[in-house]
Amino acid sequence: MNIAQYLDSTYLKTPAQSGLSNEETLQINKDLAQVAIDSNIFAVMIRPDYVSDIKKYIQERNSNVVVGTVIGFHEGTNSIDEKLTEALKAIEDGADELDFVINYQAYLKGDLELVKKEFVTCTELCLKHHKIVKWIIEIAALIDPEIADLTKNISNWAEENFSDKVANIFVKSSTGFYETADGKPNGATFEGIKIMLDHAGRLPVKAAGGVRTPEDAEKMINLGVKRIGTSSALALIKNQSTSEGY
Repeated sequence: MNIAQYLDSTYLKTPAQSGLSNEETLQINKDLAQVAIDSNIFAVMIRPDYVSDIKKYIQERNSNVVVGTVIGFHEGTNSIDEKLTEALKAIEDGADELDFVINYQAYLKGDLELVKKEFVTCTELCLKHHKIVKWIIEIAALIDPEIADLTKNISNWAEENFSDKVANIFVKSSTGFYETADGKPNGATFEGIKIMLDHAGRLPVKAAGGVRTPEDAEKMINLGVKRIGTSSALALIKNQSTSEGY
């Protein structure tokens, strides 16, 4: 199995989170891109601040590696206007794919209309610019019936508003930054992904975080996921296990 073509090689720490300088962080992003180029990894997933530089870096090397970024990361509580502004800037900077953190906290409070408006408005912007859009639902913050319900709602909204472009609208499991209690996983689990796949309809599913062995990656792919977000892409394609956090 060619795992590399399913992988979004991911680095999402800010300089403040890593204790590194902006220049050092940019170099990490360039190194990530170079590994993706050399290893035929499908995409790199990086912070918006680095999209312009990394897009240029990849283009200069005549590579087809896709550049993805995150919007409303990682809490997802930004206003719709804030997410639109951030997304438009990322598109202008050259992002090919935009992974939004859905306002799952609004969902948990019962404000489904706000969540639907956010989904429709932001998805419309991305599709208008011919981009792939992914919606992170943060499954570690949800119980199983909520994972099913939110996934189903996203699927329904996509069918109602963008039925001819559903292949370009993903449902994604996790940010990798959610803090769980008692050592519980904060990324993709087989159980959570199975629920998402069962309720996503025609929408593709991305498993993000927690895929740390080639066997787990293949199992996720065999379950039906179309993409895997990981900070250990190179280890996975080298058939190595890893203890990396994402």
